[in-house]
Amino acid sequence: MSKPKLTQNQKRRIQSNNNKVLHRHQKKEIEWRDDMLGESQEGLVVTRYARHADVENAQGEIFRCNLRRTLSGVVVGDHVIWRQGNEQLQGVSGVIEGIHPRKNEISRPDYYDGIKVIAANIDRIIIISSVLPSLSLNIIDRYLVVCEEANIEPIIVLNKVDMLTEAQWLEADELLAIYRKIGYQTLMLSAQSGKNLEKLTALLSHGVSIFVGQSGVGKSSLINAVLPHVDAQVGEVSATSGLGQHTTTSSCLYHLPQGGSLIDSPGIREFGLWHLEEEQITKGYREFQTVLGTCKFRDCKHLSDPGCALRQAVEEGKISTVRYENYHRLLASRKEMKSQRHFSSE
Repeated sequence: MSKPKLTQNQKRRIQSNNNKVLHRHQKKEIEWRDDMLGESQEGLVVTRYARHADVENAQGEIFRCNLRRTLSGVVVGDHVIWRQGNEQLQGVSGVIEGIHPRKNEISRPDYYDGIKVIAANIDRIIIISSVLPSLSLNIIDRYLVVCEEANIEPIIVLNKVDMLTEAQWLEADELLAIYRKIGYQTLMLSAQSGKNLEKLTALLSHGVSIFVGQSGVGKSSLINAVLPHVDAQVGEVSATSGLGQHTTTSSCLYHLPQGGSLIDSPGIREFGLWHLEEEQITKGYREFQTVLGTCKFRDCKHLSDPGCALRQAVEEGKISTVRYENYHRLLASRKEMKSQRHFSSE
């Protein structure tokens, strides 16, 4: 017999009780006195855990650190001020005391925490899709909206192309052409066979990149391919659900031998956008921008409204029908998620 499904309020109570236990446990931890710490120094957060973070110093050494209680939201990619302890205390080597202002950040909505920042100070987002479970342009569009909102360069990567026949390859390339037409860079490769991996490595060779994508698309396999010594845990696609199994549990930043850094974030099955306003989602479609503002009515919903310039551009082939339909799916999904969240909070 299947287990009864918990309501959101029940989940919140469980989370609240768990947080109380953690808080009581944290009170038992040894407090760092000022005379136990060295001078302030610069550092980079390379791994974030529930209660600690690993900080890399200027010499490339890594230290596990506590966070000052006045700090919140430290994420991988943050440039921080920290102090090393004179000795290790319960496996912890120092304390993070401050965070430098971020040039950007990417976030996702969380039922308990509201908006949850995933990573910071990123130069490009590598959107990983694959032919298995399936190539979803709707999921790609979700990520692209996030990229446009954060003003971070996206690169669309299709993995597992070794599984495609020649005809399927041409079909997939035709779908990706929709994105190349509006200025996005795409790449078809295989972590398994190594096809076109050198092109991905070249893209990663400068700045900070982050891998995002649904579970099962091969993020960990790609990390193992470009960083063999990391040995990221690889998950299989479930034969029953067709969904990938989550493998990464903590966000980590890795330095690449040829230069550049790569952030791997925990797998995300559904990258919700209910924390964004409709206007933000609309602005996330870059090819819409030359048309918006020219509709007959200022409050045009871009559906069956008379004089809709956006719909006309779609009918004339200037804007992809697939992208236009995905846009309205995202708006509908956002509305549904916001409604569910409001209902579950009552």
